[in-house]
Amino acid sequence: MNKTVNINLAGIPFYIDEDAFGKLSRYLDAIRNSLKGSEGSDEIMQDIEARIAELFTEKMENTPKVVTMKTLDEVIAVMGQPEDYEVDDDVFDEVPPTSKAYGRHKKLFRDIDDKYISGVSSGLGHYVGVDAIWIRLLWVLLVLAGLGSPILVYILLWILVPAAVTTSDKLRMTGEPINISNIERKFKEGFDTVADKVKNVDYDKYGNKIKTGTSSFFDALGQVLLTLFKVFAKLIGALIIVVSLITIISLVVSFFAFGSINFWGHNEMTEYLAMMDTTNVPLWLVALLVLFAVGIPFFVLFILGLKLLISNLKSMGSTAKILLIVVWALSIIGLAIIGIKQATENAYDGAFIEEQSLAIRPNDTLHLSVRADKQFGYTVSRSGGMSIKYTEDDKQVIYSSDISIEIKTSKDSIGKIVFEKSAEGSNHLDAKKRAEAIEYSYSFENNSLLLDGFFTTNPNNKYRDQQIEVTVYVPEGTVIYSDATATSYYGFNSKIAELNNWDNQSHYYRLVKNKLECLDCPESEKEVENKTDSLQVESPIDSLQVTKPSPSKSWEEEVKEDFKDI
Repeated sequence: MNKTVNINLAGIPFYIDEDAFGKLSRYLDAIRNSLKGSEGSDEIMQDIEARIAELFTEKMENTPKVVTMKTLDEVIAVMGQPEDYEVDDDVFDEVPPTSKAYGRHKKLFRDIDDKYISGVSSGLGHYVGVDAIWIRLLWVLLVLAGLGSPILVYILLWILVPAAVTTSDKLRMTGEPINISNIERKFKEGFDTVADKVKNVDYDKYGNKIKTGTSSFFDALGQVLLTLFKVFAKLIGALIIVVSLITIISLVVSFFAFGSINFWGHNEMTEYLAMMDTTNVPLWLVALLVLFAVGIPFFVLFILGLKLLISNLKSMGSTAKILLIVVWALSIIGLAIIGIKQATENAYDGAFIEEQSLAIRPNDTLHLSVRADKQFGYTVSRSGGMSIKYTEDDKQVIYSSDISIEIKTSKDSIGKIVFEKSAEGSNHLDAKKRAEAIEYSYSFENNSLLLDGFFTTNPNNKYRDQQIEVTVYVPEGTVIYSDATATSYYGFNSKIAELNNWDNQSHYYRLVKNKLECLDCPESEKEVENKTDSLQVESPIDSLQVTKPSPSKSWEEEVKEDFKDI
């Protein structure tokens, strides 16, 4: 059993094995000795320690958070041995890494050492291997061409792409390996650049004055935009957290509410769901799949919102991420299978038609009414819809009042009645059988047609959008007395519904020349107005035409005859 030591490397705390700690200390001391006397040695050591801390973090992401000797050896293999990098002037004059290593692991940064505005163009130049001047010219040409979007893209890159501040960042930007040799060389290059600028300050003073002022202005503008962007991101993060949290809580409550319905025994809700369901999948399983399918994306959004609010929030491990993805994918697949099975059971329409003759002759009067059944209720209306009910012998049935009535002219000398029953099914034959299984009755006696205002079917047929269209054909000239009980069963396109203005009253109608007219419907206000405007009233005296009395009739008799029709 080895002891562990708590260390702080580049501001990051680590637990390290005692033996590994001793080796790391010797390694850093050796590097420090090799840099002794060189300019900027402290800054180089800071970059080296930051790089080592970064490598520790990467290698321990999915392992116990203790630096072991094995982990340290892997990091040293990346960084190199101290004796291989004696600091002298020759090491900084070496040729840059070959193209094989160069650019292998490039990362996009803003090069703030070579910038006019924010260093975006220089960073893109390093990333694609093109001189920055060509990138800048491309921005100018796009803007001059009248395209405004490049400006927005540049601002977004300015905000989203980080600046290469440390030596490690600058090496990543150019794709060079981050080891001791390159860190030393990069720092030396930067130091020499500063020294050259100091030496040539008198010559470059005026030439760089405009560039420096411009950079300062855009740096300040960039800071303002960056601050606004961070505030906006925080607000978006808070909104995402609130919405996702409310959704997750609602899903959990719904899962326990609906998922446990089956455990409450038979009730109205379970009966209705059983009538609608064609898959026979347990309701708790469907509720669980919905919880995972909808809840996992909102859980990911919740984590995203937390990351927007808390910058140093650790991400979930790879195992947890993979598990969430697998569970979510299986839930989606399960719901898709259930949905497809449910849809296929209602994919086809089928109809079953019955026809019966009615002993109605021209000029007869047909009394049409709709009845209820006391075992289901004393009143009936088409608005009742579909439900589960029980007969007098406690037999469960699907009860529906989805019935429409229409009256049309018969081509024969007698009347007839046609029942078109329809339903849905997994195929045409299945749909037709479900339609044929609909139970419906009527009675006709002494010119009185009494229709059921409902129909029933066995619960095994499930709810498949069953409905009935009743069409009554009567000879022309027949008078139809439509009882108030039948009013709600006429369709919106029915001529009867249009004539009686939905007053839900009994009325007489007559079929004349293939047209239906109401004999006792109240006239609408518009019709009364039109008739009043067109009415012309004449006084009896004005309309009176007096003729010379004939010898056979007295004058008084002829006047009386003229007034007789008035």
